Amino acid sequence: MRAAGRWLVAVVLVVVLVAVLVVGIGIAPGIGPDAGSGSGAPEADDTDDTTPTESGADADDGSDLGREETPTDVPGGELRIRYLDVGQADATVVEFPNGETMLVDSGDWRDDGKRVLTALREQDVERIDHLVSTHAHADHIGGHEAVIDAYETEYDGIGAVYDSGVVHTSRTYERYLDAVERHDVTLYEVREGDAIDVGAASVEFHNPPADTAGEDLDGNGVALTVEYGDRTALFTGDAEAATEARMVEARGDALASDVYQVGHHGSATSSSDPLLATVDPKVAVISSARDSQYGHPHEEVLASFADRGIETYWTAVHGDVVVTTDGRELSVAPAEEFSTDPEDLREERPDADERRELADPTIDARAVPTPPPWTGATPAWSTGSSTARQP
Repeated sequence: MRAAGRWLVAVVLVVVLVAVLVVGIGIAPGIGPDAGSGSGAPEADDTDDTTPTESGADADDGSDLGREETPTDVPGGELRIRYLDVGQADATVVEFPNGETMLVDSGDWRDDGKRVLTALREQDVERIDHLVSTHAHADHIGGHEAVIDAYETEYDGIGAVYDSGVVHTSRTYERYLDAVERHDVTLYEVREGDAIDVGAASVEFHNPPADTAGEDLDGNGVALTVEYGDRTALFTGDAEAATEARMVEARGDALASDVYQVGHHGSATSSSDPLLATVDPKVAVISSARDSQYGHPHEEVLASFADRGIETYWTAVHGDVVVTTDGRELSVAPAEEFSTDPEDLREERPDADERRELADPTIDARAVPTPPPWTGATPAWSTGSSTARQP
């Protein structure tokens, strides 16, 4: 009996000793020497260097280039672009995910900024961080003076103005520059390749070229893309086929965009095949009046969009068009419901007789050229890419 007891004690001691040894040398599931670190994951040396991570990059790459977008690549928040119905003109309000705002053009001189200011108030925009003038024609900068005056006196101001630097001699243009000078707003003259970082989003300029020369307002106008995550929107102002060809040659895939604000209000002089092939838009937004004396949008443009299956919105029919994206998904919400088939929009254009009646538009003195306030064609501020100037 005593021998049996001693045997039992010995067994217990052996079991205890084995347990102590197990704890001491760390032989436990997932944390032994063969398991690498204490995390349960293999050591880096045990990982096949050619195996991509979940982001699409090699494990030892350390670079974001070529990565596929994942939910962690795009911070919370949305990019919102509102293409305003301003008749035969352009005006677009961009609200970035970080809270900054950009106004691209400001409508026609006959409206004097009223429609744009109403929209900005509706959206509770207290500050315009970036005011872009695609070019100096009065149907693009018609509200600039009123917007600058209002935001510099009643709201939180204008961060900066962006311009091609190509001058015009209309009173609308003069008053725009006067407002910039009156309120001491910083004015940047931009060139292709210039960019603005706006938090997780970005703005990149594709025109005018670095060697801009001459007085062609449309050809040397500002063209830009707004990018957020996987989604991009393109603005080309009144750029026509020759300028589009230059941008395609110089900028290439940088022009690729989901949303295209149709060049020159839907004129057949723009939206050329090379541009559309490069941009490859899924959505097109045309900003022009239903009673446009120019017949915008032209049938050739709508036919080209139809051939490419581009979802097309026309502010004259759809009203304001709002594009929203979280950097991955993209939605389009028009103020008025109507077909987005370009063929259906062709039926909404005025016929030839109606266009003839509209061929003699009302002239306003503010849009009539006046003698320039300087000698020659040199702007009232110094030249050079992306340098701040005070007119």
